[in-house]
Amino acid sequence: MAITGSGSLAISFSVFVISAAFLQKGAAETLTVEGQNLATDNVSVVEGEMAIISCRVKNNDDSVIQLLNPNRQTIYFKDVRLPPSSPIIESSEDVVSEGNYTELTCTAMGSKPAANIRWMKGEEELRGETIVEETYDRMFTVTSRVRFPVTKEDDGVPVDCIIDHPAVKDLLAQRHLEVMYKPEVKIVVTHPEGLTREGDNLDLTCIAEGKPHPHQINWLRVDEDVPPHAVVTGSDLYIENLNKSYNGTYRCVASNAVGEAYDDYILYVYDAPTTIPTPTTNPVNTQDSRAGEGAPQKIDHAVIGGVVAVVMFAILCALIVLGRYFARHKGTYFTHEAKGADDAADADTAIINAEGGHNNTDEKKEYYI
Repeated sequence: MAITGSGSLAISFSVFVISAAFLQKGAAETLTVEGQNLATDNVSVVEGEMAIISCRVKNNDDSVIQLLNPNRQTIYFKDVRLPPSSPIIESSEDVVSEGNYTELTCTAMGSKPAANIRWMKGEEELRGETIVEETYDRMFTVTSRVRFPVTKEDDGVPVDCIIDHPAVKDLLAQRHLEVMYKPEVKIVVTHPEGLTREGDNLDLTCIAEGKPHPHQINWLRVDEDVPPHAVVTGSDLYIENLNKSYNGTYRCVASNAVGEAYDDYILYVYDAPTTIPTPTTNPVNTQDSRAGEGAPQKIDHAVIGGVVAVVMFAILCALIVLGRYFARHKGTYFTHEAKGADDAADADTAIINAEGGHNNTDEKKEYYI
């Protein structure tokens, strides 16, 4: 008798013993035959009763397992567990575009009992639909289908079909997703560093990545024509001797078999500087040559000095006018009651001599009746 299988195979037999000479007792025994690890257990049994013998195979490579029965005892198979053959993953299409659905099918054939199939996409577990069929020889074929949408981030992600069965461990099939997606486009300013001014040269590079790789990259000027002396070399746009007539939006368009995408750059040309400006670097995500928030601002020191001079002159004039006003109104002031009291010897005399005082008043007299 011969049994073949894949993985770790475990077979249990029920044996009806006729001869008492079959009695034996001992520990588990491991045999190594041509790289295979066969594990069996010695058993003790009374003549006429049933003996349970198990044979386990580790790291099976589909070699033939032969059971010898020299004493010709009657053998009944009580529990035979056969692992399925290596699972197979099939796909409705080898390559799928982003945003579409893909369907995978995994089949495990020739197992007993029926195997259980699980799906994993990277670290995410997927739920599949399982169909179990029993064959004429009482074996089982299990088929599982899974369907899910894909994105560009799924490109290259492994999808595993994992087989769970009591007679085998670590049995799986794997397939890597291949996803096509439209290009991702970005414009990079290679020159100049900072503001674009009249007389400068402009050099733009269009970076486009996609799957498949973009087969066409075009430069255009939105709503207007590209300057006649602009030079387009592959993904680069070069314009020399800038002037303000070149202001506008320049667009890089990249396309592949999936679709197309674009990125814009807004050009604004400033006046040529009278002095050499300090070189500055635009932020990475800035695609506008105009000065905006965070751009260096030009400070006119002459204007600031003129404003300060005018303010100081106005303050000085105000002080002169106020001084002349107070000097003209300066004098001695007397109250009406104090007139005529300047030459008095003391305070009492001053009060008496003051105009409106009690000068030459009669003494008061009191009479008692």
